[in-house]
Amino acid sequence: MNGSKLTLEVLTRHGVDTVFGYPGGAIMPLYDALVDSEVKHYLCRHEQGAAFSALGYSKASGKVGVCFATSGPGVTNLITGLADATADSVPVVAITGQVTSHLMGTDAFQEIDVLGLSLAVTKHAFQVTDVEELESTLHKAFEIASSGRPGAVIVDIPKDIQLAQVTSKPMLVGTNDLGKANDESIQGAVSLLHQAKKPMLYVGGGVSLGNAVSELRMFANKTGMPSVSTLKGLGAADPNDSAYLGMIGMHGTKASNLAVQECDLLMAVGARFDDRVTGKLAEFAPHAKVIHLDVDKAEVNKLRSADVTVLGDFKHSLPKLLNALDSNLLDIEAWRNHCQEMSRDFGFKYLDNRDNSTGDIDPTSMLNQLSQMMPSDAVVTTDVGQHQMWVAQHMSFGEPKNLLTSGALGTMGFGLPAAIGAQLSRPNDCVIAVSGDGSFMMNVQEMGTIKRFGLPLKILLIDNTKLGMVRQWQSLFFDQRFSETDLSDNPDFVRLASAFDIEAETITEPKQVAGALEKMLNSKKAYLLHVRINEDQNVWPLVPPNTANQAMLEG
Repeated sequence: MNGSKLTLEVLTRHGVDTVFGYPGGAIMPLYDALVDSEVKHYLCRHEQGAAFSALGYSKASGKVGVCFATSGPGVTNLITGLADATADSVPVVAITGQVTSHLMGTDAFQEIDVLGLSLAVTKHAFQVTDVEELESTLHKAFEIASSGRPGAVIVDIPKDIQLAQVTSKPMLVGTNDLGKANDESIQGAVSLLHQAKKPMLYVGGGVSLGNAVSELRMFANKTGMPSVSTLKGLGAADPNDSAYLGMIGMHGTKASNLAVQECDLLMAVGARFDDRVTGKLAEFAPHAKVIHLDVDKAEVNKLRSADVTVLGDFKHSLPKLLNALDSNLLDIEAWRNHCQEMSRDFGFKYLDNRDNSTGDIDPTSMLNQLSQMMPSDAVVTTDVGQHQMWVAQHMSFGEPKNLLTSGALGTMGFGLPAAIGAQLSRPNDCVIAVSGDGSFMMNVQEMGTIKRFGLPLKILLIDNTKLGMVRQWQSLFFDQRFSETDLSDNPDFVRLASAFDIEAETITEPKQVAGALEKMLNSKKAYLLHVRINEDQNVWPLVPPNTANQAMLEG
C-alpha cells in the first residue's frame, strides 16, 4: 500500500464516503488511487467551491467535511473556505498535494508554503515528511478538526510521500472527550439563576456544534426563560416557543434587542459576544450578570467578563444545571409575559404580495411565505448581504442544520457550493440556495457541478442589480455617495441557467410570487427562480456601528 491508498483507507475508517475537490499535478497520485476506492469524489469547478461544498456537507450532516486540492493555486484557492470553517467552527479536513520533497524550498513550479499560508486560518496544519507518519497524522487531523471547538485542519502531502510504500501496521481510531462541568461552577450558576428576576438565554452556534439542541430546549421549557439567538444559533431554540424573541444584534428583532438590554442575567450558551451581536460592547446588557457556558476556554472573558463560567460539554452541563435547580425553578412569569408582549407588539408585519399595489415584490414577505411553504426538513443556504439578513429575520428553522450561512467571516460565494454539499449529504431533503445577484456571481461556476451530478437543488436569486448591503451603508453613513455598487450589467440569469440545463424563471410582480415559489418547490430537478426587487429595499432594523442595541434604526 502506498501513501495515497493509505490516505483513502484512513478516510474510510473515519466514515468518510464523500469528498470534494479539483485535481492537479502534485495531488495526482491520490486521484489515481480514487479510481479503485469506494470514496466518492465530487468534482467542483473551483477549489473554493470544493471547500464550501465540504462546509455545507458538514453543516447539514454533522460529519467532518473533506476536500482535496493540488499545490500552489489549488491550496491558495482553498484558503477562504478553510478560514470560513475555522471562524464558524466547522470540522473540515483539507488534504493538499505538495511538490516532491527534494524540490521543496527551491521555488519549484506550483510550490507554496502551505504551513505559513494556513497558520492564521486553520485550527492546525500538518506537513507529512515521512510516509510512516502519514496515518498517525491523518488520524490526528480528524481528531483535531472535530474535537473541542471544531475547525479546519490541513494535511499537506508531498507527491513522493503519496507514492511511497507503507510498511507500518494500521492504527486504531481514537475517540474525543469534551470534558464535564465541575460542581462548583454549576452551583454558582444556580445561585445567579435563583437571584434573577429577568433572566435571558443567549443562544449561539455552539449549541448545534455540541449536539445539544434537545438539552437546550428542555432547559428553556422547564425554566421558562425567554431566549434570543445569534445568526449561527438560529434553529437551536424552539422557534415555536412564545418566549423566543428571534435574532439579536445589528439586524436583530426589536423585541430581542430591547429585552436583552433590560435583562438582569444573561446566560450565554455557545456564544462569543461578537461585535455584530453586542453593538457598543460597553453598553450591551448593562444590567446583566453573565453566566457563560462554552467548550472553548479562550472565548470566556475575551470580550465580556463572566460572573460564572461553566466549561464543558453542553449535553452534560445543561441537564446538570437543570437538575441542580430546585423544584419550583424560576419565578419569572411577569418577565416572560413582558417579553411575549414585546414580541407581539414589535413583530414583523408582512404584506400579501398578491395585494401589493406598489408594483414591487417585497422580499421579506416572499421569504416568510417560502418559510411557510417549504418542507419542515428543508435546508436553506445563503450567501452574504441583505438577503442573508432577510432570511435570518423572516424565515423559521426547526433545526440549526437546516440553515447554512457564513457567519463570522461573512463570505460572499458561500451559498451555492454549500447547497451542493448539503444536497449530497441529504439527498432526500429539499435544499434551497438563497442568494443575491452580487454573491451569486462569486461562485456561479458551480452550476456546472449541479449539472454534472443532476442535483435537484433550488436557487432563489434575489436581484436588485446592486451590492445591496454596501449600498445601504453608503446611503446611511456615507451621504449617499454610491461607489462601485452598481451591478446593472448583470447577465441574463435565466439564459445563464439554461446554459447549464437548469430550468429558470424571472418574476417581477407581487402577484407572481406564490405561483413561482410553488413551481420551484415542486420541481423534481434543479430550478432557478430569479426575483427582481427594488434597489431601495433595505434591511431593518439596523443598529449603527458603535451604538447600543436599543438605538435601532427602523427605516
